[in-house]
Amino acid sequence: MRYANLQFVLLQHSGTTRYVLVLFRIVTLAFLLLRLPLFTYAQDTTAISPDSTIFWRIEAGDEADIETPRRQLIKWNEYSGPYFSIRLGGGLLYDVATYEQDAQSKEQVGDLKKDIKFRDGRFLFKGRFGPDKMKHPVTYTMGIMYNQPTKSWLFRETGIMVGVPELRGSFFIGRTKEGFSLNKVMVGYAGWTMERSTMSDATIPILGDGIKYYAYLPGSRIGWNVGYFFDQFNENQAFSSYDNQVVARIMWLPILSDPERKVFHIGINLRQGNVDKDTLQLRSRPESWTAPYFVDTKKFRATQTFMYGGEIYYRHGPWLFGSEYWFMDAKAPEKGNPRFHGGDIVATWLITGETRAYNTAGGFFKGISPNRTVFEGGPGAIEAVLRISYIDLDDKGISGGKFWRITPMMNWHMSDNIRLEIGYGYGELDRLGLEGGTQFFQGRIQFQL
Repeated sequence: MRYANLQFVLLQHSGTTRYVLVLFRIVTLAFLLLRLPLFTYAQDTTAISPDSTIFWRIEAGDEADIETPRRQLIKWNEYSGPYFSIRLGGGLLYDVATYEQDAQSKEQVGDLKKDIKFRDGRFLFKGRFGPDKMKHPVTYTMGIMYNQPTKSWLFRETGIMVGVPELRGSFFIGRTKEGFSLNKVMVGYAGWTMERSTMSDATIPILGDGIKYYAYLPGSRIGWNVGYFFDQFNENQAFSSYDNQVVARIMWLPILSDPERKVFHIGINLRQGNVDKDTLQLRSRPESWTAPYFVDTKKFRATQTFMYGGEIYYRHGPWLFGSEYWFMDAKAPEKGNPRFHGGDIVATWLITGETRAYNTAGGFFKGISPNRTVFEGGPGAIEAVLRISYIDLDDKGISGGKFWRITPMMNWHMSDNIRLEIGYGYGELDRLGLEGGTQFFQGRIQFQL
C-alpha cells in the first residue's frame, strides 16, 4: 500500500521525478529477485585460465574503447604495487573508403569521393586502488581521445568502479556507456564490423555522465545494469542530446558452457530520456565514417523519448550469430509523436578456430586474441563477417529516410595489437522521393596497446 501511494505522489510530477519512479521500480524488482531462493548467488572465485572464453568480473575501463590485450606487447606501460596499479593503453585507427553510386544516390547525398582519414587516437589509463584482493575492490579508468573533426582532446570513459558483493555487483560513477545494446556496450576496437549499425549511431549516445549499477547472479545466469545520467558536465559535448536519462538492461544466459564454448544470450533494453533544449535530431552515416549523413530527421521539437527492444546472440566455438532491434517513441505532439525503428543481424566465423570471449558481468563480447600471432609464425586470427542492417526514420511528420545495407567483410587479427579490416557493402537509401543505391569499398588498420 505504501509503495502504491509513493507511485501516486511521484506521478503527480513530471521530468526527473518520473525517472526516479522508473529507477525505483527497477531496483524494487531487483531486490525481490535477489530474495527468491531460486536466484542463488555463487560467486566464481577460481582463477581464469588464459584459454578461458568466459570472464566473470568487470572492472572500470572494461567497456572503454580500448581493450587490454591478452598478450603484452611491452612491459614498461604497466605497474602493479601493493597499494595501487596503473596501466597505460592506446589506440589508433586509419580509414580508407571509396564508393560507386547510381544517379539517384548522387542526387540524394552528393558525389562521394575516395578518402583516407585518420579516424582517431586514444589513450587509456586504468588500474586499481588498494590491495589486489579486497572485499570491495576499487578500480578506475580515464580515457582521452583526439577528436579529428574538432581537432580537440576529449575525455571518454572516466570514473571509478566499486565492487559491492552484498548487492551482487558493482557501481560505476563517472562517464561511461549508458548500457543500452550489447553492441553499443562492447569495446569499440573489439567490434566485428568497422562501425556500429545506423540505428545504433542515430539513437544511442555513446557516453553519459552519471551512475551505473551492474549485477550478475551466476547461479541463475541472470544479469542486469541500471543507470541514471545527466548533462551538467557534458552540455557542450557532441553526445549530449539529453538533459537526463534512465537506462535498464536485463540479460539471461540459457546456455553458458566454457568447455563447449557455448553462450546463448538474451537481453531486453529500456531507455527513457528528457531531450536537451526540447530539440531532437536523429542522424547517421551509412556505416562509413568518411561518408556524410545519409539519414537525418533534421531538428524538431520533442520533449522526451522512450526506447525499447531486444537482443539475442548465440556463440558456439568459432561461430557467432546475433541480432538487435529496437524502437524509439518520441514525445513530439507537433509532429504526431513519431516512432522510429531499426536494427541488425550478424553472423561471424573465425576461420582459424578462435572463440570470441564473453563477459558475464557486463553482458558483452570481447575482442579476438589469435591462437598464434603473425609474429609467432602463425596466421593470426582470420574472421569472416556478414551483417544486414536497417533503419527507418520516417513517421508521421518526420522524413528522415529509410536505409538498409548488407556488409560482407574480412578481419585479419595479426596479433592482439594489430588488426586489418576489408569490407564491401551495398546499401539503398529511400529519401527525398528517391531510392538510391551505393556500393561501399572500405578498409581500416587498427593498432592498440
